[in-house]
Amino acid sequence: MKPEDVIPGVVAENHLLVHTDRAAVAISGLLAYPTGLEFSVTAVLRTPDHRADLSHHHRIGYWAGTPLPAEFLRVGVLFADGSSVTNMDRHAFTPLDTEPPGPLLFPGSAESDARRHEAHYWVWPLPPAGPVAFVCEWPAYDIPESRVQVNAQVILDAAAGAVRLWPDTDETTNYPHPNPPTPPDHLRG
Repeated sequence: MKPEDVIPGVVAENHLLVHTDRAAVAISGLLAYPTGLEFSVTAVLRTPDHRADLSHHHRIGYWAGTPLPAEFLRVGVLFADGSSVTNMDRHAFTPLDTEPPGPLLFPGSAESDARRHEAHYWVWPLPPAGPVAFVCEWPAYDIPESRVQVNAQVILDAAAGAVRLWPDTDETTNYPHPNPPTPPDHLRG
């Protein structure tokens, strides 16, 4: 899960995935944490489409058991080691004390209207060294699979700059440790 007590490092770049006569999709925000990354997807239609319900685009497994509608904006991340995650994946439950077998993608907040959709996703873990590809496909608006690559080192460097607000907090629960470490003598008053 995304740590709640960390100010993330910022990757100060926007990445346009695709731009056509009908629509555009971009990675409009990329934040790095010590344990993973958060990215934002902005999809903009040239003209409003009141038929489309863009709010469902970020819901993982929303269309489970039925064919994906063409209006569903498919989003994914491909890592240098060949592993990948998408907003179409369904993940089996992993006990909290067990590390998942591979990367995970979770939807965050999203907002939509008839012309613009913005969604946020959390990805665990941080990517391995090498290229990280952000991928989208949007059949209803004639957008074929499109991708943009980012060097993982930019994300890893940003993660190294993240600030943990309360170092004595247990990372798994975000609650203070029952026995916090004793500060060094020069910091005690």
